[in-house]
Amino acid sequence: MKLAQDFLVEIPVLRFNDRLTKARQILRDDRFREVYVVNDRKKLLGFVDITDGLRVTATKSNVTVEGFVKDAAEVYREDTVEQLARQIRKFRTDSAVVIDKERFVIGGVLLSDIFPVIVSRNKLHGTVKDFMSRTVVAAQATDTIQHVYTLVLESGYSAFPVLKKKKLAGMISRRDLIAGGRVRTTLTNAARATVESLMVRDVFTIGPDEAISTAADLLVRHDVSRLPVLEGESLVGIVSRHDVLSGLR
Repeated sequence: MKLAQDFLVEIPVLRFNDRLTKARQILRDDRFREVYVVNDRKKLLGFVDITDGLRVTATKSNVTVEGFVKDAAEVYREDTVEQLARQIRKFRTDSAVVIDKERFVIGGVLLSDIFPVIVSRNKLHGTVKDFMSRTVVAAQATDTIQHVYTLVLESGYSAFPVLKKKKLAGMISRRDLIAGGRVRTTLTNAARATVESLMVRDVFTIGPDEAISTAADLLVRHDVSRLPVLEGESLVGIVSRHDVLSGLR
């Protein structure tokens, strides 16, 4: 049986009195969406996520993370993958923090790592339309990279459908921004690079009447976090790993 300790990875950890700008830097440049926070005795307090970075302004750069800490998805080494999934689903995070009985942080487990195991070991019930999000946050092909970065911060989502003339033209993800090395340059130099220059054009999609298990298979096979849902050529929704977890009984 797979346990939390089998998926343990090193995760970013901040002290409660670290500046929020430090959290923002980690979240902007790394794959993590959450940064965990410890107190002065190095015990877990909770986490801050990427949306908290928006709270920092040029005049408030000395703000610490302490005032933005939220309750975290906590697990122990011996917890099962199913227990991990329940915690991640409850807090709608992309990770869970692994602690010991004294609340010292041991490491973390990423949803992307346990997701293939979860969907292979559990029966999923229902169709895509039963679980998809019908309100879709999308980017336009002509948007700047700066705009997409703002979408990431404001929505907390990790990937966005890209529309061109109201039709799906591609996908762009936070991973694309990091891998492309464009975020820091754009934010620093106010470059005018557009989404179209960086988006992925070969997009995996699914229909609303298909089984949620089919969506899970596509998410695993192509290692993506979200799938656009198309009815004909119309974008009618989006289905994510978290949506799939909602299909578990």
